[in-house]
Amino acid sequence: MSEKTGINNSTYNILSALGRDADFLYDTIDKYIRDAESANNSNLVELWKTIRNDRHKHVDILKDALEKEFHS
Repeated sequence: MSEKTGINNSTYNILSALGRDADFLYDTIDKYIRDAESANNSNLVELWKTIRNDRHKHVDILKDALEKEFHS
């Protein structure tokens, strides 16, 4: 347990990873998809959509892990 934050290192790591994935999903990925669409690059559109779906899965996994940290 950190004296500065009151949370343990594992919880901090989960929160940190969750924040990075959430930022990417809510601030970045749609711009990348729009850019690929504007460039008429269907391969990149599909790539970014696949990555978006994977990141959504990661967020779900991290949320579950965070819940377990708080309930254990």
